[in-house]
Amino acid sequence: MSGFVEKPEPVQVPGLTHLHTGKVRDLYRDEAGRLVMVASDRMSAYDWVLPTEIPDKGRVLTKLSLWWFDLLADLVPNHVLSTELPAGAPADWEGRTLICTSLEMVPVECVARGYLTGSGLVEYEQSRTVCGLALPEGLSDGSELPAPIFTPATKAAVGDHDENVSYEEVARQVGAEKAALLRRTTLDVYGRARDIARERGVILADTKFEFGFAGETLVLADEVLTPDSSRFWPADEWQPGRAQPSYDKQFVRDWLTSPASGWDRKSEQPPPALPQEIVDATRAKYIEAYERLTGTAW
Repeated sequence: MSGFVEKPEPVQVPGLTHLHTGKVRDLYRDEAGRLVMVASDRMSAYDWVLPTEIPDKGRVLTKLSLWWFDLLADLVPNHVLSTELPAGAPADWEGRTLICTSLEMVPVECVARGYLTGSGLVEYEQSRTVCGLALPEGLSDGSELPAPIFTPATKAAVGDHDENVSYEEVARQVGAEKAALLRRTTLDVYGRARDIARERGVILADTKFEFGFAGETLVLADEVLTPDSSRFWPADEWQPGRAQPSYDKQFVRDWLTSPASGWDRKSEQPPPALPQEIVDATRAKYIEAYERLTGTAW
């Protein structure tokens, strides 16, 4: 069992139709048919949406996504139409709401990895592959890969776990031409972002993108290159062979699996509330990621 520890009731706004409550975002449609995407302060980990929110998280994700969308616009168009608050929306939505083009979404998480860690490391240790792609011997946790790789995953519902799939499976689902376009665009965007992050002393270890189609045009959607969708490591502390310090939610994951939380991940019990010191430290990590990448103070 997993999912929401406490599922929130959607906010009702005149003129907006509530479509979906996701792990982090609430989706609405306005009367013009546009998608209204509101980033909450919810935190998810291990397929659970935790009962404790992280203040300002939704605004960090939104501002950082907008910053990246601008830097990537020459590589791939994005779905953002406006950041204007819809009429009648709560004032609390300010700074975390995007008005977006409604797309035909691709049913695949497009993951790019430049470093070995996470589920990729688990597979590598078993078979020397990641998503079926052969990798050389001698790599360890945190090793830089010889070249970035495209390692797609299924898009899971809230409470379910994304599963890595092969490129061949993506081609079967969406067709060979679209699969090739997704792989090429994913790696192009990752390469651009990796170089930008590196200039700022941050390693972009891996990230996931969501794409949709507007007619025949591939469009970058959802969030992009945030601490929720990416692993960011401080470059000056990088040391292969161990878990890396990070600017993402790995900090929360580590606390949940520590004796301090008292939670057994393998049980069917929901995870506990986060203590204030973990909330404060997590907020600080998200803000530090924003400041180091953008070069602007929060």
